[in-house]
Amino acid sequence: MARALEEFTNEPPLDFAREEARSAMAGALAEMRARLPLLAGPIIAGKRLEMAGETEIRSPSDLNLLVGRCAMGGAAEANQAIGAAEQAFPTWSRAPAPERTSIFLRAADELRRRRLEFAALEVFECAKPWREADADVCEAIDFIHYYAREALRLSEPRPMQPQIPGERNDLSWHPLGVTAVIGPWNFPLAIPVGMMSAAALAGNTVVWKPAEQSPLVVALMMELLERAGLPAGVVNLLPGRGEDAGQTLLDSPRVRMVAFTGSKEVGLHILRACAGVPVGQPFVKRTVIEMGGKNAMIVDASADLDAALIDILASAFGYSGQKCSALSRLIAHEEIYDPLVERLREGAASLKIAPAWEPGCQLGPLIDAAARAKTEGYIGQGRAAERSIYVGEAGELAARGHFVAPAIFDGLPVEHPVVQEEIFGPVLVVLRARSFEEALAIANDTPYGLTGGVHSRTPAHLELARERFECGNLYLNRGTTGAIVGRQPFGGTKLSGIGAKTGGPEYLQQFMISRATSENLMRHGYAPIKGEVV
Repeated sequence: MARALEEFTNEPPLDFAREEARSAMAGALAEMRARLPLLAGPIIAGKRLEMAGETEIRSPSDLNLLVGRCAMGGAAEANQAIGAAEQAFPTWSRAPAPERTSIFLRAADELRRRRLEFAALEVFECAKPWREADADVCEAIDFIHYYAREALRLSEPRPMQPQIPGERNDLSWHPLGVTAVIGPWNFPLAIPVGMMSAAALAGNTVVWKPAEQSPLVVALMMELLERAGLPAGVVNLLPGRGEDAGQTLLDSPRVRMVAFTGSKEVGLHILRACAGVPVGQPFVKRTVIEMGGKNAMIVDASADLDAALIDILASAFGYSGQKCSALSRLIAHEEIYDPLVERLREGAASLKIAPAWEPGCQLGPLIDAAARAKTEGYIGQGRAAERSIYVGEAGELAARGHFVAPAIFDGLPVEHPVVQEEIFGPVLVVLRARSFEEALAIANDTPYGLTGGVHSRTPAHLELARERFECGNLYLNRGTTGAIVGRQPFGGTKLSGIGAKTGGPEYLQQFMISRATSENLMRHGYAPIKGEVV
């Protein structure tokens, strides 16, 4: 029996300024640490596969801490998962939408009860600081609730207008088939759960591949879904490497759709792979691809610099810059450039670098050694240009984990790699503009188009930004990160991705096919089914 759904409301984050919230989170961290290391692996058709060999997942904050071990599936397991999803599709796709939503809402209720457990695991596995980890769990809950309501809305045919006498015209929505969901590590629960729940609530069956760096929290969510009553084979967990398990999903003529969030390089590879139509594939594979950004914030001459500084630091260095929405280019009007740069230098130097489990952590480590090496390489390029505003030091923490201190550069030419390329680390470049129009031109001079921001107290400039800023999400007089489901549907343009915005009213439709039906009601006579009582 489906339950009646109230109007959608967002899950409120915890206020860690309150003692009871801090105490609860500290307790959850202690309990989770006592459970480590966790074990994970493929779950296909409701069965946990026994596999030889496991990958160790170590905490980015302290490489001596073993968070868990995960068996990674390959091509054989990917094909097995596709087969299980195929077998489950006929029954799941025909299940009434209220039945599907009830299962997922039970899972969301349980996730709400266990939110600190999941947040604690993110702190250890992905080095999410307290607020970031809690917010990620809240967003996962939001996605399920928002998409459940959308699934119910789309389950009823929509009468088309104008209707005319003697004819019925409507538009209905139907699931596609087997969907591969390939998630990122930087929002290790929210984004994978959002893509997976959208696909499954729409009536599709799913092969769910988490990022190699963050399979444990997704595996914990998979167990929760099973306890909520999700039938075997509807969602099949496939931790694995992109070059074998992931590539098998892309190449399979039995996979109807691929949903991905991650880097531009991988996203474009997925688009190329899915564009082909191999023998035996009777459809063009659909894709929803969210990629990266080289996001800009403009600080106008009229801006409140105190408010701007808070938003700059949070947007550039929150989660160590490891967000596709993170601020990486700050464009300041020349009238306020020098005082803003001085405040920015002091603000960056005041950030507390610490392991993610410390409550005062403002800047934790990067996710792995490759990310650290890449970021340090860009910092080296900025140093070589002798344009440093501030380059911090991680100290002894750098020997324990993947810590990189924040770095800020100015005066670099617009074609410089630090200005143009996505870094995914705590690196910010400051650029000077002589006018607001020039600042907009600099902001738009990038192949990306994800988020943008403006700090200004000039209404005409805010309106100009609304018209001309080339980005998917524009933030005026606030930070450029932290989009909220329903309130700020999220997604970019240009090389930042394709598809409708996640957490918005069009997102679920991408996982379905629309069918227009026209019926002539002026029929002659009536032919009942044999045995039907007329």
